[in-house]
Amino acid sequence: MKESPMSRVLPRIALFAALAIVLTGAPPAHAQKSESVVKTDVKASKPDDDGNQEVTITLEITDKRYHLYANPVGNDMLKTAQTTVRFTSKLEGDAKVEYPAGKLVKDETVGDYKTYEGTVTIKAKVRRVKGDTAPLALSITFQACDEKTCLLRSTVKKTAE
Repeated sequence: MKESPMSRVLPRIALFAALAIVLTGAPPAHAQKSESVVKTDVKASKPDDDGNQEVTITLEITDKRYHLYANPVGNDMLKTAQTTVRFTSKLEGDAKVEYPAGKLVKDETVGDYKTYEGTVTIKAKVRRVKGDTAPLALSITFQACDEKTCLLRSTVKKTAE
């Protein structure tokens, strides 16, 4: 089986992180969670008579050095790092989530992929279960990276009326 470039790099990153903690007594910067550099906001329209609701999810990357991985990221090696939105409320059928296209990054090492920078707006359409008046619950998963390191992946849980 062919070894991927990431399988050689990840053990080195883990060793560096452990050494940094031992030597400085503090976790390295890339041990921070991604949510430390991303502000999340969710707004939802009032459900119509059939329970249809439009949801707007805004991700603002507050530290301009970082990017998020788009959905779809366009690279199988980075698929687990792509931004995802999952609804945890009971819905009639699946939510229809519309992710923006993202910016194409050409990378000779890991292959091309797409990212989000600055402020990202994700739209979704859901149909609530009849009679459900509870706040709409969802989770947003993303990973922030700069040119050299990645922060830990975050899953942020949000609700919208």
